Amino acid sequence: MTSTAAIRDKATTSRSQRIGNRRALRVPGRLTWRDSSGTLRFVSVTTRNVSDLDAFVECDRPASIPLYRLVHFQVEAHARNASLPEALQRGKVLSAVYRVGPYQSATGTPQGYALRLLVEPTRAAVEARQPLAVAN
Repeated sequence: MTSTAAIRDKATTSRSQRIGNRRALRVPGRLTWRDSSGTLRFVSVTTRNVSDLDAFVECDRPASIPLYRLVHFQVEAHARNASLPEALQRGKVLSAVYRVGPYQSATGTPQGYALRLLVEPTRAAVEARQPLAVAN
């Protein structure tokens, strides 16, 4: 019984940790993906919040995108500004759906999707290191 409580405690603390700082930002965008039959699908979305590595988007029209589906996420050109992460300012970003929001009872489709942006994370600049030992 004690070990179960410890596991639950660890699970709740790990959920609160985030990879990047999210900021509330509402800009229009578009998701494109291929469904299971290979048909190209797209939907207009609005971001709710973004970070350097992920974004939560709300669909303007009902769309059913499966969990872990690879999608291309693109912010509309007129909405790109300095407050967006660098990857979203460039154009299309390959992303993965890693969380599906709660379903709307009226349409039976999710309210939104959490996307992991599949970009190389920016690394902190490594300071020039001095050699530890010099062979003579």
